[in-house]
Amino acid sequence: MSYTYVKDKLDNGGIVILDGGNGGELEKLGATMDKELWCGKSAIDEPEKLLKVHKNYINSGADVITANTYAITPISMKQYGYENHTRDWNKRSVEVAKKAANIADRDIAVAGSVSTSGSWDRLKIENIKPGFIEHLKILSDAGVDLIILEAMTSQTSTVETILNCSSSINLPIWLSISCAYNKQENKIMHGYQESVSNSKAYFYDDMETTVNTIANIYDGPILVAHSDIKATKLAIKTLNKNYKGIIGAYPNNGYFEKPKWKKVDNISADDYVSEARSWVSNGAQIIGGCCGIGPDLIRAISIIKNEQK
Repeated sequence: MSYTYVKDKLDNGGIVILDGGNGGELEKLGATMDKELWCGKSAIDEPEKLLKVHKNYINSGADVITANTYAITPISMKQYGYENHTRDWNKRSVEVAKKAANIADRDIAVAGSVSTSGSWDRLKIENIKPGFIEHLKILSDAGVDLIILEAMTSQTSTVETILNCSSSINLPIWLSISCAYNKQENKIMHGYQESVSNSKAYFYDDMETTVNTIANIYDGPILVAHSDIKATKLAIKTLNKNYKGIIGAYPNNGYFEKPKWKKVDNISADDYVSEARSWVSNGAQIIGGCCGIGPDLIRAISIIKNEQK
């Protein structure tokens, strides 16, 4: 495991490939989805399937794989009666990702996902801070190479809170936020809409306003994540225009219908490469996928990294 390779690529204007979604790939392998924690128990119930998912992404060209910790936040674990297992389950999820990285034939960085799962803007700031702080410490202690703050589906105040909680962690921090397209005003918003075709849009703020607010307290990579591919290009353009730091994208394909992810469009490899090239042409240096984006599409976009050499 190493973050050095990733840092060198980013510092020199190169492209870094992030993996795709874990949950959808686990479903394909027949893993059981928990009613409350989705794929969060896979490292405990079916670690070999999770290991295979990570290895598939590495073999497809990913430079960074994400430990399966998105759904097992301290907030979610407490909400569903699993709080006594929070540290152990997160540690075991990281161990599976580290195992995949350690047996790879090249340097692979392991990211820990610290998400807003379980809070969903329904809890007060003072009630979510302890969970963020706890999760950050657990993953840091478990030995991840970086943290991705997956603050998708979260208002700006929540994004600010999770960033503030991460300020004392001695690890590289990436931030991801989501976007939605406002058809009435013909503009991209900081908001939430998994699928333009099948999901309601929620708008938090003008994307430019949110980015400028974040830039006042954070200068690390900002990624547009868990958003419809159709909206991602506009969001990347907005980031490139308003943010001087590193930017990236990992959109989804489909929508969540508890407890499973449902695809709505089978985007071709050629089309996904075309989309990814548009992100890169607008300044993105980190590209990958979220829910509904698997190793086949990560393999397809990995050619873009080679084109930058």
